[in-house]
Amino acid sequence: QVHLVESGGGSVQPGGSLRLSCVASGLTYSSDSMGWFRQAPRKEREGVASIDSDGTTRYVDSVKGRFTISRDNTKNIVYLQLNSLKPEDTADYYCAADRNFVDIRTVVAEFWGQGTQVTVSS
Repeated sequence: QVHLVESGGGSVQPGGSLRLSCVASGLTYSSDSMGWFRQAPRKEREGVASIDSDGTTRYVDSVKGRFTISRDNTKNIVYLQLNSLKPEDTADYYCAADRNFVDIRTVVAEFWGQGTQVTVSS
């Protein structure tokens, strides 16, 4: 059974930083594609970033240069470093995994975590 457990969310002021973590179990992991999505209040879920098994990363335009996705295959963890946070980054952030490809454009993935909340406010 696949489990994805996110942590690291919280409340920060604009310009602040957070690091989200997602621990994966029940997967081959090192060969899986991983990603982060977010859903703001009253909005649809959107892709944020993904990282393939070969280390290829992809980002949605709104977070390029501010967010960084990385993975530690020895610990089965994927991270999302959030820097220069803006109020519009406020959302529930979800970790996702796919044995083939996490598609941040179409919000497609096989497995999902429960989410962690990020609030950016002064």
